[in-house]
Order: sequence, then C-alpha cells, then structure tokens
Amino acid sequence: MTAEHTVHPSPNDTGDTGDTDKTPPGIFSRQHAAATLTFATVMFLTGFAALAVVPTLPTAAEDLDGVALFPLVAGCFVAASLLGGVLGGHWADRSGARRPLALGMILSVVTLLVSASSLSVWQLVVGRFVDGLAAGMVAVSVTTAIGQSYPEYLRPRMLAMMSASWIIPSLVGPPIAGVVAEAWSWRVVFYGLAALTALPAIALVAVLRRAPANDATDGVAPPDDLPSAEERASRPPLFVAAMLSLGAALGQYGVSGWDVRHLLFVAAGVALLVVFAPRLLPAGTWRSARGLPTAVLLRGLTSGTYFTVEALVPLMLITERRVAAVTVGVAFTASAVLWAGASWVQGKLLQDVARHRLVTAGALIMAVSVVFAVVGSFSGVSPLLAMAAMPLAAIGMGMLDPCVTVLSLSHSSPDRLGHTTGAMQTNMNLGQVVVLAFATAVLNAGLAAGTSRLGGYAIAFSLLLVPTLLVAVLAVRARKG
Repeated sequence: MTAEHTVHPSPNDTGDTGDTDKTPPGIFSRQHAAATLTFATVMFLTGFAALAVVPTLPTAAEDLDGVALFPLVAGCFVAASLLGGVLGGHWADRSGARRPLALGMILSVVTLLVSASSLSVWQLVVGRFVDGLAAGMVAVSVTTAIGQSYPEYLRPRMLAMMSASWIIPSLVGPPIAGVVAEAWSWRVVFYGLAALTALPAIALVAVLRRAPANDATDGVAPPDDLPSAEERASRPPLFVAAMLSLGAALGQYGVSGWDVRHLLFVAAGVALLVVFAPRLLPAGTWRSARGLPTAVLLRGLTSGTYFTVEALVPLMLITERRVAAVTVGVAFTASAVLWAGASWVQGKLLQDVARHRLVTAGALIMAVSVVFAVVGSFSGVSPLLAMAAMPLAAIGMGMLDPCVTVLSLSHSSPDRLGHTTGAMQTNMNLGQVVVLAFATAVLNAGLAAGTSRLGGYAIAFSLLLVPTLLVAVLAVRARKG
C-alpha cells in the first residue's frame, strides 16, 4: 500500500500502463466503474430498507402486543450485526468479498418477508436478528471489497460515495414508510421493501456470480490449498462471535427495566462482552496500542457517541421539550445530508490532509455538538439548540468516519482486509451498545436520585464529552508510519 499522505500514486501503482502524464484513474474510470456502481447500488438498497423499516417498528411491536419487548426488537439488530460482521469478514478473507456480499443481499430480502408475516413479537425479533446478520455481512463485505479493489488514494472517495448513497433513502424512506403504515399497515411497508429489493438483489447476485475471481468485486482469489494451521488458529471461532452477539442482546434487553431480573440480564451481558470481545479485536485495542488497535478503538468510540446522540436527543425533544415529531424528522434528514456532504469534502477537497488530523477535527466538532445537546437540555434555552446537535454531530462523523476506515485498511495486509473490517464492524456495534447503555444507565440513575428529567438528560449528554475528547487525543496514534 502507498503511504497515508500519498494522493496520486504513479501509474504503475494503480495498474495504469499508459504515459506517466495520464491522470490516475478515478472511481468511475473504465477499470473501476462496474465495482463503483455495484457497491453504490448495494448501499442504496441497504439504506432505503434500514431507514424505512426503523420508524415502523414501534407500531409493529404494539400491534403484536410486544411493547415490553421493544428494546429487544430494536437491539437484536445491532447484536446480530456483530456476528454478521465476523462471518462476512473472515469469509471475505478466505474466498473474496463476492460471496458474503451476495448472501447478505439474499438474506436482506428473506428477513423482510419474515418480519412482514410476523404472528408474534418473537417472530419479529427473529426477523430483525436475521436482518442484522445480513447487514453486518454486507457492510463488512463492501468495505473489504473496497480495500481489495481500489488503490489507497481512491478509498476516501469510494467511502464518500457509500455515504452519498444514503442521501435519497434518508430523504424519502421514513416519510414514505410513515404514510404507508398510517394508510394501510406496517406489514405493507415490509412487503413493499421486499418486493423493491428482490429484483435488484437477484440481478446483483447474478452479476457477482459471473464475475471472474480477480475482478473488482473479488480482489483476492481463493487459495489453492487449505489455510495453514497458523491462519486457522488466527481466525476467531464462531462460538466467540455468537457469545459476543448474545452478550450485546442481553445487555440491550436488560436496560429496558431496572428490577432484579433485568439487572441480572445486564450483568450477564457485560460478563460476556468482557470475556469475549478482546478475542475479536486486535491485541491492544482497549489500551490504544499504536496503529490498527487505536483505529479500531476510534471506530467504537465515535460510533457509540454519534448514535447515542441520535437516540437520546430526539427522545428528549419529543417527550420533554414537546418539539413536534416532524420537526425532529427534519433534523434526521439534515444529519444524513450533512454526513454525506462532510464525507465528500474529506475525500475530495481535503485529500491532501493527513487522515489522523481529520479524525481529530471531526471529533472536536462532535464535542461541540455534545455541548449543544447539554445546553439545549435546560428549560430556559431553546430546544432548537439541542436539535442542532444532531446535524452538527453528523458533520463530525462524516469527516472522521471514512478517515478511520482508511487508517484501519492502511495497517492491514491484503489477505487480512476482511479480518480488519470485521474488527471495525465489531467495535462499531460494541460502541453503540455500550455507550448508549451507559448513557441510559446514567440518565436513569440521575432520575432515581431525584434529578429532574431534563437535568438527567444534561448529565447523560455531558458523559459523551469523554469519548469525543479521547478520540481527538488518540487519533495521532492511528496514523501510518
């Protein structure tokens, strides 16, 4: 791989055998266009299904008399993504990213049908679990394929393209799903998404099956011989991934209540995470060892912070500050657009800036957004200040998230790209589970101690300054060289 600061490698580095005066190929050049369009299509379909389904889940749980289990309905997706990321990443290392990507797309259609036909809330839980499994496989496979298929100077642009593929789904997915669920049924939303996704998914699988082993969607050909004993030993067993996924699910379920039974679930979930998480992450991740371990740590801290803001700020605005849901929806849409915009800026306009410096800048922007959320929690302050925290945090994430991915890939050998992206996916999901659960625990502890509800939110949001400032300080340890 080229050095982190290299922007335009020589034609020999990119596979271009033409004159040295030629502009290096871009993501839509002849040699990369097919892969670029394929990955963009996958991200578009994945984003549309994800963003349209989530707003209908509370209605579905209520219709199935399963409101008490809604935390499990929502949380099992993240838990399954942990397992899906490990499966997809190590499969991609063995035989390329093509096959796990194809299976993930097929499962995405199947899970929509399972959820749409739910006769009980437990069937809905199964559907969401399979959906998380598919999402984890697709996310890791696409990232691995980008690492396998593109030179380093094109990876920031491709990751920006992946973010941009979510813009239209973020604009039209939630409102269309809301209208359909209100006019007909939440089941129609799931069935409609299955029909919308089925034909493109079948076409994508057909294209991937026809692709040669060394094409852009499958940059590493499968080995002729069986893996060595050392390679087999380096791959974490599926049992470990399953236990980690179970721990995340138990934790998500446990924080839905605060009696003894729920606390026991929380304790069991935490125990499983502490025991098994280190076995799926690079050695030294939790102590921020230089290089890949720090890059993986940054992914978990930033993802956990952002999605906690995205979860708790709307909850506070709607339930405590009495802001209209449609107004909060505008903040969601703005966040998606600004995330994609910031991602484009880092990949196109700031490509000469060292990646770790952009991570620091993005983390500081997120820290400012957390301050907005804290101040916006006070009753005498306009709630719009808290709402502004969401798009501001999205700008920070759009800037730093692709950079963290690029840094992670730069520390990985070609035959370990799937393992690296699986570790990133694992810690991203762990960050979401742990940070959100911890912030929720702090919020509820404050309420139990007699703090006002808005005061409890302010304390919980203040907690998020810790991971954002840690990212700003530790980013330099993730740089290459």
